[in-house]
Amino acid sequence: SMAFAGSGAVAAATVARPGKRPPEPEPELEEPSLLGAPAPSGRLGSDPGLSDSDSEESVFSGLEDSGSDSTEDATASEEEEGAGTSEQRSRMDRSPGQQVGETPCSRTEVANVQGENEYAEDSSDEEDIRNTVGNVPLEWYDDFPHVGYDLDGRRIYKPLRTRDELDQFLDKMDDPDYWRTVRDRMTGHSMRLTDEQVALVQRLQRGQFGDVSFDPYEPAVDFFSGDLMIHPVTNRPADKRSFIPSLVEKEKVSRMVHAIKMGWIQPRRPRDQSPNFYDLWAQEDPNAVLGRHKMHVPAPKLALPGHSESYNPPPEYLPSEEERLAWEQQEPEERKLSFLPRRFPSLRAVPAYGRFIQERFERCLDLYLCPRQRKMRVSAPATGPATVWVVGSKGGRAVGQLPGGSSDDGSVRFWEVATARCIRTVPVDGVVKSVAWNPHPTICLVAVAVEDTVLLLNPALGDRLVVGSTDQLLSAFTPPLEPTSQPAHWLEASQEERQGGLRLRIHHGKPVAQVAWHGRGDYLAVVLATPGHTQVLIHQLSRRRSQSPFRRSHGQVQRVAFHPTRPFLLVASQRCVRLYHLLRQELTKKLMPNCKWVSSLAVHPAGDNVICGSYDSKLVWFDMDLSTKPYRVLRHHKKALRAVAFHPRYPLFASGSDDGSVIVCHGMVYNDLLQNPLLVPVKVLKGHALTRDLGVLDVAFHPTQPWVFSSGADGTLRLFT
Repeated sequence: SMAFAGSGAVAAATVARPGKRPPEPEPELEEPSLLGAPAPSGRLGSDPGLSDSDSEESVFSGLEDSGSDSTEDATASEEEEGAGTSEQRSRMDRSPGQQVGETPCSRTEVANVQGENEYAEDSSDEEDIRNTVGNVPLEWYDDFPHVGYDLDGRRIYKPLRTRDELDQFLDKMDDPDYWRTVRDRMTGHSMRLTDEQVALVQRLQRGQFGDVSFDPYEPAVDFFSGDLMIHPVTNRPADKRSFIPSLVEKEKVSRMVHAIKMGWIQPRRPRDQSPNFYDLWAQEDPNAVLGRHKMHVPAPKLALPGHSESYNPPPEYLPSEEERLAWEQQEPEERKLSFLPRRFPSLRAVPAYGRFIQERFERCLDLYLCPRQRKMRVSAPATGPATVWVVGSKGGRAVGQLPGGSSDDGSVRFWEVATARCIRTVPVDGVVKSVAWNPHPTICLVAVAVEDTVLLLNPALGDRLVVGSTDQLLSAFTPPLEPTSQPAHWLEASQEERQGGLRLRIHHGKPVAQVAWHGRGDYLAVVLATPGHTQVLIHQLSRRRSQSPFRRSHGQVQRVAFHPTRPFLLVASQRCVRLYHLLRQELTKKLMPNCKWVSSLAVHPAGDNVICGSYDSKLVWFDMDLSTKPYRVLRHHKKALRAVAFHPRYPLFASGSDDGSVIVCHGMVYNDLLQNPLLVPVKVLKGHALTRDLGVLDVAFHPTQPWVFSSGADGTLRLFT
C-alpha cells in the first residue's frame, strides 16, 4: 500500500515480507513521538494533485507479496509515516547523489509492531543487510568502496576502517565472545555464532553428522524379508520365452560339442595334491625346476692370500719404518694393501683380525651392489673342407705356404691348388718334421727338416725364370780358401739328387724340429731338439755360413720366427717368448703368455702383434706396443693347440687343435695406436678325424686368397675356402 503526505512527498511504500524489512530513511531515534504518534486517518487521496513521478522514490512499484505482514502492521506503518516531521520529509526528498555519501550503518528501518522487544535481540546488520551479488567473485569488488548490493538494490559499503592485528588482539583480550566471532565475507562485518552453530561446527569437526537426531546405526529394513508373504511382489505372468528352449543357447551348445569332438577343448586335468619338493642345490639343467635361472651370474671369487698375509712373511714383505709411515699417511683407497704385514713367532700368537667384520661387510656390498657382466662366447658355425688331399698312409706332418706337404712315409708332395692334383713327390728317406717355402718372390726353394738334416729343394714348379735364377744363385757361391769351424755342415747334392730337386744339405748332427725363413729369403733359422745354448742356429744361404746366436740356454726352445720388417728374432720357450735384437745382440722384450707349455708362434705381417698357441688349449694375443702381458686370451679350443698362423693380406688368423677343428678369427689391427685390436671368431672348420688323440698338426694361409690349408694326423691335407 502507498500513503501520500499532504506536502506531496512519499511517506512510505513498503511491502512487508516474512523475516525481512526493507530499509527506510533513518528517523531521529531520539524523538519519542515517532513510536507513539497517533495515526491520522484519511491519508489516501488527501493530495490528489501529486504527480506520478513522485512514486519513483518508493522502494517497490506496488507489487504485493503473498507472505506480507498483517493489516495492522501496514496500518501502523502508515500512521508512523504520517506522523513524521518536515525534517523527515526533507530527508526523503534528497537527491540520489546525497544518499550515496551515507554509510549503510546510518540507515535503519522503523517498523511498527505491537511490542518493542524485537530490536533488543536482533541486529539490523545481521537481519536486514543481505548481499545479493550472486555467484560473483568478491575479488571484483577490491577496488570499490562497496562489497555488493542488498535486497533493495542499495550498495553495501565496506567498513570505514580495516581492523588490524592490534585491534584483533584487543578484541581477543577484552571480548569474551571473540572465539565464536567470524567474519562474513559477503558483507565484510563480524558475525557472532550462536550456541547451536558452535555445536554444529564441533560435530562436523569430529566427523559426526550435522543433525543430532540422525542415527547412522539404526537397523536396516530389507525389502525382501524372511517372512512368508501372502501377496507376491509382482503378479506379472511369466514370459513365453521362459518355458520355450532358447535357439541362441542351442547354437552355443552345438559349437561347444563340435569343439570337444575336434579336440579343441580339453578337459581340465585334476591337480596333483601331493606336495612338490625339489633339491635346492641341484644342478641347474634346462629340464629342472631351477632351469629358469639361466641368467645367473656367479659371484667373483676372492683373490687367494699371498706371502704378505702370512703370519711369518719373508723379510722383503715386511715394511720398513718409512714405508709404514707412508702407508699410514695414504688414503684408504690409495693403499695397495689394506693392512700392514707383520711377523709372529707362531700361529698361536696371531691375534684376532681387527678389520674382519669390515671386510666381510664390504664383500657383501660388492656382491649385491657391484654390477656383473656375463661374457658370452661367440659360437662360430662349423664348415667342411672344399678340397681334400691324401698325404700318405702314415699321416701328414706339415704344410707349406703353397700347396706342399709331408708325411711320416718319408716323402714330400706338391699339389696344384686349382686342380687338387699331386704334381710331384720327392722321397727324402726319413720322417719330415717341418716344411717351409722361401718367402722371396724370385727364389724357388723349399726347406725340409728331415731328422738331423735340412734339405733345400728346388721343385722346379711355377715360373721357369724363377727356377733358373734360383739355380744360378746357388751355383754362384765360391767357397772360402780357409774353411771356418761352423755348428753345421753344408753339403752339395749329387747329380742324381739334383734330378730329384735336391740342391743343398745342411747337416746338424742333432734332430731338427723346425725351420723358418727370413722375409728377404737369405737367412734360415733352425730349432734343434737338444738341450744347451745351440738349440737355435741361423744359416745364411748366400754365404753358406751358420752361426749360433746365443751363449747360454733359457729353457727348451719350441718355436722361432723372424720379425717381418725389423731385425728381431722371436724365440718361444715353454713359458715365455723372448724378443732379441740381432744387430745389437741384446734382449729387447720378454713376453709372458701365462701358459703351461707354448706350442706354436706366429707374427702379424705388420710386426707389432704376436699370437702363441699352447698345449693347455689357449691362444694368446700379444700387443707388443701395449704390454708384455697378454692383450687377449682365447679359449675356443677344447684340446691342445698345434699350430697358429696369420694371413699375409687379410685381417685373419687361424689356429689348429687336437680336437680336429680349425678356428678362423677376424683380427683387425688399426693404424691408430690409440685403438686396440679387434678380435672376433668367424668360423669353426671341421673335417679332420682324430687319430691317436691327434687332430690338426699344421695350418697355413694362401698368400693372396682367403683360403686356409690344414694337415691332420688322419693323413689328409684339407683346403677351406
